[in-house]
Parts: sequence; C-alpha cells; structure tokens
Amino acid sequence: QGQLVESGGGLVQPGGSLNLSCVASGFAMENFAIGWFRQAPGKEREQIGCIGKPDTYTYFGASVKGRFTGSRDNAKNVVYLQMNDLKPEDTAIYYCAADAWGNCVGLDYWGQGTQVTVSS
Repeated sequence: QGQLVESGGGLVQPGGSLNLSCVASGFAMENFAIGWFRQAPGKEREQIGCIGKPDTYTYFGASVKGRFTGSRDNAKNVVYLQMNDLKPEDTAIYYCAADAWGNCVGLDYWGQGTQVTVSS
C-alpha cells in the first residue's frame, strides 16, 4: 500500500521561505504526477500546483506562481515544494497527492498534511 508523508512546515515570517518535502513509500514517485494542495481555516481545499511525471510539465496556479516551485529527487523518492516570499494568506495545511494517470485529477494517494503558518 502506497503512502505519502509531508514535512517541512512551520511558522515563518512574511517574506520568508519554506521547503516542503513529500516522501513516498510503497511506490515509485517518478511514475506519478504529484499535486500540491492546501486548505486554509474555514476554506475549501484548493490545488495550487501539479508536478507532472518527469520531463513533462509543472503547473502552479496564479495565487502562487512565481513564488512556489516544485522539484523531484527520484533517487530519494521525494518531491519538494519550495515556497518563497510567503504571505499571511499562504497559511494553510499543505498536502501532496499522487496521480498515476499524470494530470493530478484522479489522485491515488494522499499525505496527512503539514501546517504552514505565515505570521509576524
């Protein structure tokens, strides 16, 4: 059974940076697209980006584009979300999810989430 575990969240001041990790066990992440999602208090979960299968595409939504980037380390079976210039509105629980099809829609595995709080 596949599993995803996120880490790297925490408290950061506005303008700061965090690098989230999403580590997989039980399957090879290079065969999956990895979606990043977040859910802020009182709001619905939103997809902020999708890192396609290797050498395909990477997509980030307007709310984070230019500030967030994604990368893979297939040898370590991990995907990263580098978050720069963080804003208070980025405060949320961040989740990664894996999709074998490759478009971050039909998600097969979800992580448990990691809290990101942006505050002075």
